[in-house]
Amino acid sequence: MVPVDLPARFWPFADRFVAAAEIVVDRPRGSAHPRFPELVYPLDYGYLDGTRAIDGDGVDLWRGSLPEPRVTGVLASMDLSKRDAELKLLLGCTEAEMAEIDAFHNQAGFIAGLLVVRPDGV
Repeated sequence: MVPVDLPARFWPFADRFVAAAEIVVDRPRGSAHPRFPELVYPLDYGYLDGTRAIDGDGVDLWRGSLPEPRVTGVLASMDLSKRDAELKLLLGCTEAEMAEIDAFHNQAGFIAGLLVVRPDGV
């Protein structure tokens, strides 16, 4: 059972998690995926230095155009080619940018993503 206050608690936790780490963009907007050059990153993509995701690397993130690095959503992804699943943070993304990220993670047959958008006011 999910506690009633969990969604309201998650977003401030996520903001604090990001604030305590350095944002590293290693795949700028418009760059090609290193293994699949037909996939082009629609926004800046990188990771949080000093954190660790399930793959042992830093927690992945997408960086949008909004000036504040607030977590505006998360994307749960599964990649059949790498055999992994991850949670990617969306920082400062507009609705349109989140739609681009969702499309990026659902365009190839070997990867799928589920977007969760931060509710207004949380």
